[in-house]
Amino acid sequence: MPDIIDPKELELKKIFLILSSPGMIRQRNSEIIREISSLGYHTVVITTNFPYSVLTKMYSQSGIPPENVSFIDAATRGSIGNVKNIPGIVRYVNSPANLTDMGIAVTEVLKEHAGQKVCIMFDSVSTMLIYLSSENISKFIHFVTNKLRLTDVSGIFLAVEKGLDPMLMTQLTTFVDTVVDTG
Repeated sequence: MPDIIDPKELELKKIFLILSSPGMIRQRNSEIIREISSLGYHTVVITTNFPYSVLTKMYSQSGIPPENVSFIDAATRGSIGNVKNIPGIVRYVNSPANLTDMGIAVTEVLKEHAGQKVCIMFDSVSTMLIYLSSENISKFIHFVTNKLRLTDVSGIFLAVEKGLDPMLMTQLTTFVDTVVDTG
């Protein structure tokens, strides 16, 4: 499969919406991280879909160096309770529904990586629909895309194709620079 992310667009600090079939979303996640890492980027994964511990194992099996990725994990605390942040590696948020804490975490992580080649990857917009209305998700993603543009950082939003309602899909399409349907 050809590159999912165009390296030139990534260098131009573009924001992408990557659509995947439900059965391929894990594979797409790893492929994207592998591509970005090979271009010398540090990726901050905001995960609402898989816990940090699951993603680190998945990335390790895919040959992705662990030092190339850090996490904002909104999946773990809801499943196992209180866990401690690991500075520079993982910052936990209580729930995918806690957009205030997630926004604060994004702001803090971007400050930590200021001056570096960084890309934020949000996995997954579709999972957030379990916790929040499309309207609230749209507002949050608008906030994040503006934050990324103001801080000159690339961003990727991963979603299940046909898993978003038409209005949310329309809004997301207007917030990003490029939509890639990987099937």
